[in-house]
Amino acid sequence: MRTLEDTVPDHAPQRRVFCNRTLNLRAIRAFGYDMDYTLVHYHVHEWERCAYEHLKGRLLARQWPVDDLAFDPELFVRGLVIDRELGNLVKANRFGYVKRAAHGTGMLEFDRQRKVYSRVLGDLSDDRWVFLNTLFSQSEACMYAQLVELLDDGRLPGVLGYSDLYRRVKGDLDQAHLEGMLKAEIVAEPQRFVDLDPELPLALLDQRDAGKALLLVTNSDWSYTQAMMTYAFDRFLPKGMNWRDLFSVVIVSARKPDFFTGRMPLFELARKDGLLRQCNEGIRAGNVYVGGDARIVEDYLGVSGEEILYVGDHIFSDVHVSKNVLRWRTALVLRELEDEIRANQGFSTDQEEIEERMEEKEALEFRQAHARLLLQRQRTGHGTGQAPSQQKLDETLADLKARLNEIDTAITPLARASSEVLNQYWGPLMRAGNDKSHLAEQVERYADIYTSRVSNFLHVTPFAYLRSPRGTMPHDVVR
Repeated sequence: MRTLEDTVPDHAPQRRVFCNRTLNLRAIRAFGYDMDYTLVHYHVHEWERCAYEHLKGRLLARQWPVDDLAFDPELFVRGLVIDRELGNLVKANRFGYVKRAAHGTGMLEFDRQRKVYSRVLGDLSDDRWVFLNTLFSQSEACMYAQLVELLDDGRLPGVLGYSDLYRRVKGDLDQAHLEGMLKAEIVAEPQRFVDLDPELPLALLDQRDAGKALLLVTNSDWSYTQAMMTYAFDRFLPKGMNWRDLFSVVIVSARKPDFFTGRMPLFELARKDGLLRQCNEGIRAGNVYVGGDARIVEDYLGVSGEEILYVGDHIFSDVHVSKNVLRWRTALVLRELEDEIRANQGFSTDQEEIEERMEEKEALEFRQAHARLLLQRQRTGHGTGQAPSQQKLDETLADLKARLNEIDTAITPLARASSEVLNQYWGPLMRAGNDKSHLAEQVERYADIYTSRVSNFLHVTPFAYLRSPRGTMPHDVVR
């Protein structure tokens, strides 16, 4: 006879939903979703290579010498920051201290990095810094870094420094998106670009059937949204259903983050060819809308603030703004989390050895510091009490130094391997050295929960009470 325990799914750690701030899903009356990299996932390298080639084509039209450049998906990762003043890409910790840096496509040596950034904090409120916080940033980062090298070689006449270079790259990439050529290529071959998730529609059906209103709010236009959602959803839905049946509200071309911060006119999509009609009477069931703003949605659904959970992949446009302005609850989708957790699990034995060795090293360093203090007091005549002889202290210090050198020799290759987990240049997504990365700090600050994909909601159900772990400080580990 099957028990309840037999029906509870046993899911892998990388498919969990992680909680920063306690969240009762039973109190959530509406789930809002972004589309790109939230409800529809892409094969990142394929998408970004395509975006890179479109950008490269625009640069070639400018007669820039980019013929030999090629997209390298391993060079850069989400969460890096462009330093527009120096033409560098950097990885910062949660306090803004730069822990790794590259100029062009080459990593800076530690001494050079320390000289450049020892007195500099990465402050995202300063226009000097550009936070690459989505998976759409890879092509942008790769091309910018390669062009920095061309600029350094004097091969980009007319470009007025690294900041001007970034402005041009970003402008051309945005234009490639706006002109629709890139998305037309994706629509023509969705099987090449879209990473299907058969579990995803059931997760949304569970939420809808539990009485939650579902919202789709995307910056993509209607034709692209229709094509992608049909491809990713309809094949996995019950017969006779399509993706539109899941959602109480569908808003395209939403212009986030302005959607959350301002008051904008709402248009109804009157025909399949994209003809719009201004909508003064507000949202009506079954229609597709363009523009508008979050308060129109709140009024239509009769919900607001903490009754809405908005799920997206963009830390600023999806999570930061909806949290700060509207006090909606927030969920961030970080697809790379799955690879990071797997990589950390694979490195766990070595990590345990690092921690054991570091604990031993800290104890020896404490003894070394104490022995040096006693030796100093002997030489100066300060202090009271009996102390070992100078010869004994010298012998102790020599022994401690040898043991510390032995530990350093053993731990150095392990520490280097630890710093290359997930990516050989930038290391783990959520860590910068022993500290949290700047990306991790943003996730912790603005996302109530975070997970690798929306279908992970299957495992927690629409009725879960998600509790954050007890926060700790360094003194909490004292026993």
